[in-house]
Amino acid sequence: MTVAFVSGASRGLGAVIARRLAADGFAVAVNYAAGRDRAAQVVADIRAAGGTAEAFGGDVTDETAVQEMIERVRSELGPVTVLVANATGPQPEVAVDRLEWRDHLNQLEFFVKSPTLLLRAVLADMRAAGGGRVIQIGSDMFERALPGFSAYNAAKGAQWGLTRTWARELGADGITVNLVAPGWVPVERHGELTDADLAGYLSEVPLGRIGKPEDVAAAVAYLASDAAGFVTGQRITVNGGHNMD
Repeated sequence: MTVAFVSGASRGLGAVIARRLAADGFAVAVNYAAGRDRAAQVVADIRAAGGTAEAFGGDVTDETAVQEMIERVRSELGPVTVLVANATGPQPEVAVDRLEWRDHLNQLEFFVKSPTLLLRAVLADMRAAGGGRVIQIGSDMFERALPGFSAYNAAKGAQWGLTRTWARELGADGITVNLVAPGWVPVERHGELTDADLAGYLSEVPLGRIGKPEDVAAAVAYLASDAAGFVTGQRITVNGGHNMD
């Protein structure tokens, strides 16, 4: 059974992605940093639906933690050949006149350092298997360039650069590298939303609705599948047409 590792999978997009990949037949390593109980519930949901999953705690921005965690995944589930880099941290709005280098580093740790550590930890197994899938979760914020989010946008731009470069570098190994860029997809961390919160955004979305985590999971599932074996170095934007390349 092919093993998929999903970082930040105890809630939000990661949890839905983990459930979808399990439904598609992958054994899923559900990563969490602090949400142990939530990760256990995701695993329980997957198993109740007939799938295979285990929860693995670990800070995906820490090199030692990543190495140790992937070793546990390899021992309990098998070698990872599908990597979904989904984990994220706080995304505060910071005006440029208050922007510090630490603000940049906080975002780069999740969107550059973490994917790098994770890829390095699983790369040998992908090469031994004759191929693999790397799927990064980006954001359409990079194109929208919202004021106050320069650190977040810069890190997301760097993440897209990694995706393109790794796709060229690893293509000869049969490893595809792609990025899914969601629009605004409300999850737990957004709290309660009112009609007023949504009205302005929806007025700019051609498909006329807010995104759902399942929309993002569907794009990830495609990129993880055999059907996407000839797709690499690409970005799939999932936002109902809010912005168009």
